[in-house]
Amino acid sequence: MINKEPIIKVDKLEKVYSDGDVTTPALSGVSFDIHEGEFVAIMGPSGSGKSTLLHILGFLDRPTGGSYELEGSSMDSYDDDELARIRNKKFGFIFQSFNLLPRTSVLDNVKLPLQYSDVPDSKQDRMAKKAIDAVGLTHRIGHESSQLSGGEKQRVAIARALVNDPSVVFADEPTGNLDSKSGGQVMEFIEKLHEDGRTIILITHETYTAEYAQRIINLKDGVIDSDRKVIKRHDGGFRK
Repeated sequence: MINKEPIIKVDKLEKVYSDGDVTTPALSGVSFDIHEGEFVAIMGPSGSGKSTLLHILGFLDRPTGGSYELEGSSMDSYDDDELARIRNKKFGFIFQSFNLLPRTSVLDNVKLPLQYSDVPDSKQDRMAKKAIDAVGLTHRIGHESSQLSGGEKQRVAIARALVNDPSVVFADEPTGNLDSKSGGQVMEFIEKLHEDGRTIILITHETYTAEYAQRIINLKDGVIDSDRKVIKRHDGGFRK
């Protein structure tokens, strides 16, 4: 069920990168809302601004213009320490490159976000094991991440994104380093997160991946080129 009030609201969002006298606009007046429980894919070619937008939405960077509100509060009202605290508590991240510690066990990789939270040490193992079980990797819990396949590494990354029970999950090209079979399995896990009630924001350049979402926002040259719903047929296919 999608609530009436948006969880994310951006209005005329801008981001300009400066290098000496050279300025490069990455976002030029982007506006949209995302409601709690939505599954939104943000698409666009390289240089379209989608990664810049992800970084701003995920509190990893600040815009140079416009406004961004999360749950009704402006990003500008928080200092950097507060942004980090909110990011750790409310957001989960799944990256194309997995971003796992290679010589560290699955359990300790998944526990990593808890090290920066107020969760007592006595609860951290239990929470991490629950997240690992949710992605079907309990049998790999003591293995180092370097011993896993690409698909298994991404499932560990999903478990790590889940461990703090975030309300919003950002997935940045989550299938980019995977074969089609492993990529499909990862997208099924992400789709299950949405079915469990989480808000999903997927960054991708792949149409088949984007069509797991309910809605696709296309970026081009830092502006929204289109914003449309995905209509799924009863046979599991899609029509645009």
